[in-house]
Amino acid sequence: MSFQKFNFHHQVAGGVNLAGYTVPTPIQEQAIPEVMKGRDVMGLAQTGTGKTAAFVLPILHRLVQGERGLVRALVIAPTRELAEQIHESICQLGQLTRLKSITVYGGVGVNPQIEKLRRGVEIVVACPGRLLDHINQGTINLAHLDVLVLDEADQMFDMGFLPDIRRVLKHLPQQRQTLLFSATMPDDIRRLANDILTDPVTVQVDSIAPPITVSHALYPVAQHLKTALLLELLRHTDTESVLVFTRTKHRAKRLGEQLEKSGYRAASLQGNLSQNRRQAALDGFRDGSFQILVATDIAARGIDVSQISHVINYDIPDTAEAYIHRIGRTGRAARSGDAFTMVTSEDSVMVRTIEKKLNAQLERRTLEGFDYSVPPPHKDTEFARPPRQPQNRKPQSAGKPSKQGSNNAPSDALKASGASAKIQQHRSKPSQASPPQAARSRYPQRSQRAH
Repeated sequence: MSFQKFNFHHQVAGGVNLAGYTVPTPIQEQAIPEVMKGRDVMGLAQTGTGKTAAFVLPILHRLVQGERGLVRALVIAPTRELAEQIHESICQLGQLTRLKSITVYGGVGVNPQIEKLRRGVEIVVACPGRLLDHINQGTINLAHLDVLVLDEADQMFDMGFLPDIRRVLKHLPQQRQTLLFSATMPDDIRRLANDILTDPVTVQVDSIAPPITVSHALYPVAQHLKTALLLELLRHTDTESVLVFTRTKHRAKRLGEQLEKSGYRAASLQGNLSQNRRQAALDGFRDGSFQILVATDIAARGIDVSQISHVINYDIPDTAEAYIHRIGRTGRAARSGDAFTMVTSEDSVMVRTIEKKLNAQLERRTLEGFDYSVPPPHKDTEFARPPRQPQNRKPQSAGKPSKQGSNNAPSDALKASGASAKIQQHRSKPSQASPPQAARSRYPQRSQRAH
């Protein structure tokens, strides 16, 4: 089957030819006809199978013949990177249509977005938070919307975007076409998606499973030895381009810095970075400037890099579906790839869940020559205080006279009541004290300590 059988508008068909598309992928072959009929569609397929074009091409075909300058298609994505990737596909496939597309997300200035919206666009690719800002400020008009697309729907729903999505839906016309495309769709998320679809057609290509070109391996290791094991794996493995997943933003940043200090061309991709730095890290990973990219799950959405040779799970994901999505970053376009996962004793339940999902037992490996017996650092002794230190600090913090003398050899002169009385009298009557020079050398010091 070729793209000519879809009977796209000639301007859309021209864009397909210029993009070098010849034979549609299975998800495109099955989903495009249903989308062109105007049906609500739930499309499920592995990562890297062409889901973006499966909804972009029918949208371009629909919009090219209609009114211009109005927002008629809205694509909602969970991350800035994915939004930019979708926008690039729209521009590439629709380059002959003169349809205008813009991206709308946070982390960048809002005024340029407002200006583009004011000049008129037909397609908006947005992240939920900034989209709601425009809706609340009245800087975007969605009254003429024809098509709504939720891309990576499982991630948006599962990561807490549902409340924002529901708020957006309240501002959209009831009469519209709604499309959901995702790499995974657990049963509970599928039921949730059905709430916002009308009589949907489900298009599922094969089973939701990782590419067969990917080989899997588990590396059991203690938590405190993960970084050392990662460095050893990199030294002993022939890698081209490596994507490392961590559970938290802080860990992604720290691990990226450690890899860089170890001499690797590495960068991190996580939510705390500015959009410019995130884009620079992604572009550098794509063009080979960075050999290793350390990322969190949410930041990795939208990483479409065909030459990734290895995916390493520094932290095991929280769900089997997330595992499938992660390792789907490698083994793309019929290329072989490897997926390594570091697991601790606490990960046994998730390992069994993943194996059940894959219907296969994953190979356990150990790295020869690596010392797995190194004990964890003793943080308690490292930061412990000397035993008597709290006693010395307590009187000072409470603002009471120091008991420093009680910790040293006793002074007979200070114990004598007569001497103490003379000292007290001397302090209360400085005018009767020793010569002025002695007073100047002693009392300013006491006054400075008091302040």
